[in-house]
Amino acid sequence: MKIMVTGANGQLGQELVKQLVNSKHELFTFTKTELDITNNEQVNSICHDIQPHIIINAAAYTNVDGAETNEELAFQVNAVGQRNLAVAAEKVGAKICYISTDYVFNGQATSPYGEYMTVDPLGVYGQSKYTGEFLTQTLNTKYFIVRTAWVYGEYGPNFVKTMLKLAEEKTELGVVHDQIGSPTYAVDLAEFLIELVQTEKYGIYHCTNSGTCSWYEFAQEIFKLANKGVVVNPLTSDQFPRPAKRPAYSVLGDLSLQMNGFTTRRHWKDALYDYINKNNNLL
Repeated sequence: MKIMVTGANGQLGQELVKQLVNSKHELFTFTKTELDITNNEQVNSICHDIQPHIIINAAAYTNVDGAETNEELAFQVNAVGQRNLAVAAEKVGAKICYISTDYVFNGQATSPYGEYMTVDPLGVYGQSKYTGEFLTQTLNTKYFIVRTAWVYGEYGPNFVKTMLKLAEEKTELGVVHDQIGSPTYAVDLAEFLIELVQTEKYGIYHCTNSGTCSWYEFAQEIFKLANKGVVVNPLTSDQFPRPAKRPAYSVLGDLSLQMNGFTTRRHWKDALYDYINKNNNLL
């Protein structure tokens, strides 16, 4: 089976490539410089030449705050780029997998968001990702949309790495406690994506590690597992203003995942323990 991965040098893209490279599949990987997904002609040409069976689009504009002032770029990558891939996939009969986000919801819920609940993005980033979802659903007949949240892993910058870096510089810091979600280890997310795309169980899925926490609780657990004596003080979102508004509650329910026979991802604390123990160089 021919699997094509875009955004192959990103945090999730590198993890997907790592897990797929020694598989039975024929793998075609593209970084941003090798394939500009916003270039429709280039996308169509490459897909025509390869004739992939599966396209996993791990390319994205993920700078949530930057999107507020770079709206056109965010929509170009997250919406137009995904449209180009969805159309090209349909032409060659390929399945398409689009990685989306908890930011498509407004964060006002008090229980986990279902896969087919009404979306209401707070900012440009969420709006651009939802537009990518909508275009995927309307332009391709064999699609997987997978929403995830709070992703960290071996590659690229992420919250865990930031906290561990700060632990080298500070003995005390503040982290917001009024934003609740579920951390997601890129290894666990990639494993699910690879399993999913080999099926014909199309539709929308939510995939995060199980369990919930605030960013404050997440930071506390990071320092505990890494044996860092950092005092963490809880802050409100108002005390830590950002250009883009964050959802206060963005826990994603995984009913679709369960109903289709997939295994719920392990608890976020177990995943974090594995990550920190496998990446001692970060400590």
